[in-house]
Amino acid sequence: MAWRLRIPRIGNDRTAYILGLFGTGRWYINEQILQNIGERAKYFKDEICFHRRPTSMIYSGHVTKKYISRGFAQPVTMIRILEAVRLGFAGLVFVYRHPLDSLLTNWVFWRAIVREGRMVAGVTQMYRHAEELSAELEQNFAEFKAFAQGDPRFYTGMSGPPFLSFAEFVEETELHLQYPGLMLRLEDFMFNPLKEFSRIAEILSPGLDMSRVRVVPPRTKPYGYLAVREESPQFRNFIDALDAETRRRIERIGYPDGF
Repeated sequence: MAWRLRIPRIGNDRTAYILGLFGTGRWYINEQILQNIGERAKYFKDEICFHRRPTSMIYSGHVTKKYISRGFAQPVTMIRILEAVRLGFAGLVFVYRHPLDSLLTNWVFWRAIVREGRMVAGVTQMYRHAEELSAELEQNFAEFKAFAQGDPRFYTGMSGPPFLSFAEFVEETELHLQYPGLMLRLEDFMFNPLKEFSRIAEILSPGLDMSRVRVVPPRTKPYGYLAVREESPQFRNFIDALDAETRRRIERIGYPDGF
């Protein structure tokens, strides 16, 4: 508690919030900030806190706007963040990626926790090739479908609410993109990471010497779900059967050719 009474503010800094739904690249963004943002990186926390004035703190986390979900701060948290942004006390950065890529990543992540009690950083930590992931998906498709539908039975033996269903995940992404702030697609970092990071730097550290910045692209490949779709007939059928509103939302968030 004593630490929280000495919250720093350097110059004209505003509290910054780095937000993302699960499986969207927030960890990657966190790493690039810590390695490249300069002195302000000292004030980074992988958690979310609130202050009644601007600070130099950078907070990172998962928050929903509408639904209660496992692993997310509740919607009241988002209300407080948006109020801080409205009052000019804070800035907001939201990172997202194609929801079907996030879906596969999140299934692998939560499956490792439920089955093995361990956390994994991403799909590539578990599977070297799309063929391996596709084979696992085919063999355990009922489990995958339960996860995608937000079925609590996927989390047998664990307390708390289920993770967002796929439809809810897509809707939450669309809601987040309506907020005032910097909206970043992970795919754009795959093609031009320095350009995209410079947009973050303008918010967190104006005047940062970009010639000293070394931004690496994400380890994941863009639109990896396409390879899985080709290898897994059941996953392909799952995509084809998506409801019309979810498909429209995916198009509206910037993936018009995403199926």
